[in-house]
Amino acid sequence: MINDFPSSLQREHVATQCVCCGSTALQKSPAILMPFVSHRALGWPPAVIDAEWGLQTIAQGMAYCVCNTLHCVRCAFLFLDIRFSDREMQQLYDGYYGEEYAALREHYEPGFCERNKALSAPSELLELTRDFILQQATPTRILDWGGGDGTNTPFKGQGYETDIFDIDKKPTVPGTRGVSKAEISMSIYDLIVCRHVLEHVPYPSDALGEIHQCMRDDTLLYVEVPHEALMVGNDDLSAEHKRHWHEHINFFSIAALNSLFGVCGFTVLNIQSTPIVKDARLSSASRILQAVVKKTKPTELAGMSAIK
Repeated sequence: MINDFPSSLQREHVATQCVCCGSTALQKSPAILMPFVSHRALGWPPAVIDAEWGLQTIAQGMAYCVCNTLHCVRCAFLFLDIRFSDREMQQLYDGYYGEEYAALREHYEPGFCERNKALSAPSELLELTRDFILQQATPTRILDWGGGDGTNTPFKGQGYETDIFDIDKKPTVPGTRGVSKAEISMSIYDLIVCRHVLEHVPYPSDALGEIHQCMRDDTLLYVEVPHEALMVGNDDLSAEHKRHWHEHINFFSIAALNSLFGVCGFTVLNIQSTPIVKDARLSSASRILQAVVKKTKPTELAGMSAIK
């Protein structure tokens, strides 16, 4: 690491620092956590406050889970202030897109089950992912970190050896192998893929730190996240522009990703914002952020520390 971040990061339930760069220069504005997420992750369904509550100073009406949108002035990262605990993440993502998940989401978001049919199909983004990676490498031994059941892993079969690691531990599709962290530690990979994971996790530096430990000096890491419409070409971005939060609790800018990679010990080989055909998985995003990085060599870290 080139400074004491992210080790100095206060891993709070309600963030007071930017989780990409550590800055405390944050703009704040009230928002709500969407009821599906608050119910599933926190056990807090919305409530109707009526006369039977007997409250004298509280207006009657629907009560939702209140939160804040935070905007980092330094790196333009936009994020939910609530940082879910391990238990809350497990509650939110255990059985992801399974029957219980789908039923509760349909309850709060009518029409979800119909939309979910499209979500279960292979993503049309895979060709963009493969093309971007192949500009930097021709991998054969691959780990997909957070790859679900492997349906949307970019390389499988056809001579590829592909392992899948995921919190949900689903059986994986043919051409892939589900692995544990213990099995990962005994394996060697040319490429690690982390697609559409970092927008969900409370502390992205923790995920990148774990991945960093699985890499050799010549292993490449590919990261892909939504480039949310709100973040594109918005020079006046502020916390007031985001009034609700769902599963994507982190909205990245290129500056935020570059900062995050740097403090986590990575050198960026290529990073870009890529336009896409609208994908139901990515909500409002019409672009993705793509990056290929490698581990920064100790000599390079020493030089960067000296510059600081």
